[in-house]
Amino acid sequence: MSNVSDVPYIESELYRIRHSAAHVMAEAVLAYFPEARLAIGPPIEDGFYYDFDLGKDENGKPITFSPEDLDTIENKMKELLKQNAVFEQSTKSVADALAFFAGQPYKQELIEELAAGKVDENGNPVSEAVSEVGIYQHRNFVDLCRGPHVPATRNIKANAIKLLRSGGAYWRGDENKPQLQRIYGTAWHNKVELDAYLKRLEEAKARDHRRLGKQLGLFHISQLVGSGLPLWLPKGTVLRETLEGFLRQAQLERGYLPVITPHIGKLDLYITSGHYPYYKDSQYTPIDVDDEKFMLKPMNCPHHIEIYRSEARSYRDLPLRLAEFGTVYRYEQSGELNGLTRVRGFTVDDSHLFVAPDQLEEEFIGVVDLIQHVFKTMGFDDFRARLGTNDPNSDKYAGSPEMWQKGIRAIRHAADRVGMAYTVEEGEAAFYGPKLDFIFRDVLKREWQLGTVQVDFLLPERFDLEYTGADGQKHRPVMIHRAPFGSMERFVGILIEHFNGAFPLWLSPVQAVVIPITDRHVEYAKQVATKLRAAGLRVEVDADNARMNAKIRNAQLQKTPYMLVVGDAEEENNAVAVRTRENENRGAMPLADFITHATSLVQTKAMGL
Repeated sequence: MSNVSDVPYIESELYRIRHSAAHVMAEAVLAYFPEARLAIGPPIEDGFYYDFDLGKDENGKPITFSPEDLDTIENKMKELLKQNAVFEQSTKSVADALAFFAGQPYKQELIEELAAGKVDENGNPVSEAVSEVGIYQHRNFVDLCRGPHVPATRNIKANAIKLLRSGGAYWRGDENKPQLQRIYGTAWHNKVELDAYLKRLEEAKARDHRRLGKQLGLFHISQLVGSGLPLWLPKGTVLRETLEGFLRQAQLERGYLPVITPHIGKLDLYITSGHYPYYKDSQYTPIDVDDEKFMLKPMNCPHHIEIYRSEARSYRDLPLRLAEFGTVYRYEQSGELNGLTRVRGFTVDDSHLFVAPDQLEEEFIGVVDLIQHVFKTMGFDDFRARLGTNDPNSDKYAGSPEMWQKGIRAIRHAADRVGMAYTVEEGEAAFYGPKLDFIFRDVLKREWQLGTVQVDFLLPERFDLEYTGADGQKHRPVMIHRAPFGSMERFVGILIEHFNGAFPLWLSPVQAVVIPITDRHVEYAKQVATKLRAAGLRVEVDADNARMNAKIRNAQLQKTPYMLVVGDAEEENNAVAVRTRENENRGAMPLADFITHATSLVQTKAMGL
C-alpha cells in the first residue's frame, strides 16, 4: 500500500499555482474578449479551468473558442506571468460586491447565494451565510475568490503551463441554464513536471477504454438503445463474467449468500430508506403502475433490507451476508457520460451484512480482507485508504451525532487493528454513515475510487430491523455495505486502461489463437483447439486465407496472449509453436506441456505469461 502525503491538495503549492493560473487565464481571455462574462475558475486534479459566456453570434449561437484562440490566450498568459503582479486579498460587503460586479450576472448570482448560505464562489454547497465575500486582485483583474493564491505571478513558471482544450459546459451543470465555454489548462512547478504530465496524457489517449473497447470487441454504445447504457459484446461478457465468477467464489468461501432483486421498486421503499429525498436529482422520474408509483432501482440496499425483514431473525442467524450483482440506474447528464466509467445503468457487486453490534468490528475487518484479496489478485499494489466522515455543518447527512461517532469509531478501531494507514476526509461519507474507500492508482498514476465498505446504524432504524438476542429481547442489527469492485462497468473500464487491453491470461476473453500455416493444417488446428477447450481454455482458430504473419499481427492487435502456430512439424509431433503478444517466439512445445503451463497460469491468476 503506497504512502500518501499528509498535505491535502487544497493546501498544497500546486493548488495555489493552479488557482492563480486560472485567474491569469481569465485575465488573458478578457484581453481578447473584453465583453466576456465570467463564471467560475477553480483548480481541479492536475490543472484548472474557467468558464466564460462569450455571448452569441449573428445567428444566435454561442460564440466558442477556436484552437487558435487557445494558442493566443496561452501566449498572452506567458507574457503576463513574466510580469511581477502581486495577488492582493481583500473583502467586500455583499452590497458592495454586487455593485462592483454589475454586468457580471454569474458573479452576482454566486454572491447572492453566498449571502444566503447556499454555495461558495465555486458553486459548491455551503451551510453558512456570509456578510462579506473574498476578493483577489492582480493588476486590474479582480475576481470573487477566497484563495489561496501564490504571492505573485512570477511564482508561476511560464514554461510550466499549458492550455489543453475547450468545450461547452452548462452553468452550474444544469442543462436548463446557459451554456458556457470552458477552457481547461494545467500548471506545474516546472517544465520537467509539465512535460511528464503531457506524456502521461498521450499515453492515456492511447489507453482510452472507449477506443480499446471497440478495437477489442468488448462493448458497444448504441444511440438507439441510449447513451450511458452499454451493450456487452461476447468478449466483453466473457471478461465481465470471469470477474464475477472470481468474486462469487471468494464470497462463497467467506459465507456470503446470493440473492436477486428486481430492477424496479415502489417509490415508498426509497422514501423510507432516504435515497429518494437525498439523491432525487440523480434518479429517474417515478412511473405510475396500477395507481402506485415505482422507480428504476437506484440502490440495492433497500431491497436487501426487505429480504432481511422477510422472516424473524435470531442472533444465531447473524452475521447474515447477502450478496448480489445488482443493476441500478442513475440519471447522469449527457456531457458527463464517458464510456464505461460514467454510465446510466450499472451493476454493483453489492453486499449487505447484517450484524450484531459486537460482531461489527470483526465483520468489517473481514470485508477489508476481501477487498485486499481482490486488489492483490488484480495486481493492484498502489492504493490508499480514505476514511470518509460527515460534515457536521452540512444537512446532507442523516442520523444523530452519536450514530456517526459510533460508526467512525468502529472503522478507526478496525483499521488500527489491521495496521492500515488511512487519511480522514470530511464530507466524503454516505448520507447514512461513514465509509472506508480504497483509492487505486493506475500505471498512469491516476487515482480511482474502487472498493468501499460502509458502516450504517441509520437504515436499520428507519426500517425497524430487529433480531432476537440470546437474552430473548429484541435488538437492532448494524448494517455493513460493501462493494470491492464498485461497479462492473467502471471496474472493467479501469482494467482496460490499466492493462492497455492486454489482460492477464486468466482474464483475457480469448487466451490463445491457433494459426494453421496452410489450409491443410486447419484440421489439426481444430483438434488443438478442442483439446485446449477441454482443458478450460478460451481459444479461437484463425482459418482465414491471410498469410501467417498477418494472422499473428492481427492476434497481437487483439492483445491475445498466445498465438499457437501449427504446420507439418507440429502436427507430426502433436505440438504447437508458441508466440506471445509481445512478439516473443518461444518455439515448438508439446501441446500437453503448453496446456499444463497455461492452465497453471490461469489457476494461480498470474500476471505474466
